[in-house]
Amino acid sequence: MQVKKQIRILGWDDGPFTRRNKKCIVIGCVFRGYMQIDGVLRTYVNVDGFDATEKIADAFLKSKFKDVRVMMLDGITYAGFNVVNIRELSERVSLPVVAVLRKKPKMEEFLAAMKKLPNYEKRFEVVRDAGKIYSVNVERKDGMKGVIYFQRAGISVKRAKEIIKISVYTSLFPESLRVAHLIATGVVLGESVGRA
Repeated sequence: MQVKKQIRILGWDDGPFTRRNKKCIVIGCVFRGYMQIDGVLRTYVNVDGFDATEKIADAFLKSKFKDVRVMMLDGITYAGFNVVNIRELSERVSLPVVAVLRKKPKMEEFLAAMKKLPNYEKRFEVVRDAGKIYSVNVERKDGMKGVIYFQRAGISVKRAKEIIKISVYTSLFPESLRVAHLIATGVVLGESVGRA
């Protein structure tokens, strides 16, 4: 079965924060493939907390966007080390979940930083359960090519790659995540900065 070009994707990214902040904004953007934004969701998660999975799931389940077919995350960590359990999220929302990364993480450095926080074992379990990191070749509208990485739950590797490729257009990153990043940074800082 072929993935439709206008598949409804809900992409999530968090906004900037400091360690003095207790909470961090997380923005979700509903897109039709790469072509059109259909809506925006908002929630807040605790900095270095354990509620990202629950808050993202609840924001979606309480929303009107029932035609979403896949959820995308900008990685699995939000608000510092508030780690999203992608398998649990997939089960809660009854949707496939694809966590996309610009670069392959340096796991030793990542885990060393995470060890500085309480409940390391609990966080590590969630990271481990996210599974293998895969790569996918993508191409933006001007022909520039690149490689990005992903983890997935509730979806095959092949289907996840198809959806990621469909969702890339102006940058080498899915549009739903790129725009969620722009909105999240704009809301917090007064203007959008950086790249998703």
